[in-house]
Amino acid sequence: LDAGFRAIMFTDLKDSTRMTMLHGDAKALHLVHVHNALIRNCLKASRGREIKHTGDGLMASFASVPDAVECAIAIQKTFAVYNQEHREAPLYLRIGLSAGEPIEEHGDLFGKSVQLAARLCAHAEPGRILIDQSALQRWSGKDLPLRDLGEVTPKGFDHGVRVCEIQWTQASN
Repeated sequence: LDAGFRAIMFTDLKDSTRMTMLHGDAKALHLVHVHNALIRNCLKASRGREIKHTGDGLMASFASVPDAVECAIAIQKTFAVYNQEHREAPLYLRIGLSAGEPIEEHGDLFGKSVQLAARLCAHAEPGRILIDQSALQRWSGKDLPLRDLGEVTPKGFDHGVRVCEIQWTQASN
């Protein structure tokens, strides 16, 4: 078992079941493949490691919070460009970020930071990136445009967690 610091990211594709109903199985599967390719390209560029595919999203880990934040912003920008070019079948993602020392076993990650990143992803609106305070405390880069959402108590947690939204549309580059 390996335990070491990691930033954790979960992504979730909005309305993946509805996509199947609207476009049929083959087209919906094609859209999932497009989604996978776009995210995996961003992961490679940000030194992220795909942990697992969740059916309509991915779980990834990073050695640093700045890498995870840069990747999350790059993903949302990539999907925004994709959506401008494919208005007939746009793809919107929710992203949740957390950080901590999860336990690694058989290539998967377990622990509070993993659960929190998954819950933040589920809590996010489509097209948004949510990050918790513990991850933000490890952000050492330039000013990050943030909107403080206050405390939320994620499902299964017995305490509130301070959460911010990364305002990626105002982020530089």
